[in-house]
Amino acid sequence: MSALKADDPRIQAIQSSIRVVPDFPKPGIMFQDITTLLLDPKVFRDTIDLFVERYKSKNISVVAGIEARGFIFGPPIALAIGAKFVPLRKPKKLPGKVFRQEYDLEYGSDCLEMHVGAVASGERALVVDDLIATGGTLGAAMKLLECAGAEVVECACVIEIPALKACYYMSSLIYTSSYVVAGT
Repeated sequence: MSALKADDPRIQAIQSSIRVVPDFPKPGIMFQDITTLLLDPKVFRDTIDLFVERYKSKNISVVAGIEARGFIFGPPIALAIGAKFVPLRKPKKLPGKVFRQEYDLEYGSDCLEMHVGAVASGERALVVDDLIATGGTLGAAMKLLECAGAEVVECACVIEIPALKACYYMSSLIYTSSYVVAGT
């Protein structure tokens, strides 16, 4: 749930920069496209800054980004707060030994992997992705990190779709409905 101030003027700019694409990738889906946010350097910086403001004093040593959009937001957050960045990838994308976590989707299942040794026991971790939907991918990410002995402090996403009832410790900049970005 959003722990950021909704009256922050940066939030409105971020909301209005996200394009909603109906019926993508399949009919009935209202796709929240963050690529339009990335086209505006000020809005992109404000997005990162809002997360940095929230996490800079939480002693986080690991920022784990979920493939692929977590790779956009995670590294600049990690650099700004002095943490390492760990990619969480789809199967067979990482060389060497990996931890593997399968999870269910509404239409099947998927899997995330993380390098063994990327995270040490006792490290404080932040999981980053672009969107909170049902929480399945974020839940798998949390389990991967916990399997390595990390403490997951929170999950951070730009957009949350509360109608889908994600149920983990999460922070999002924007709440949306399943149809439009809030306030637009």
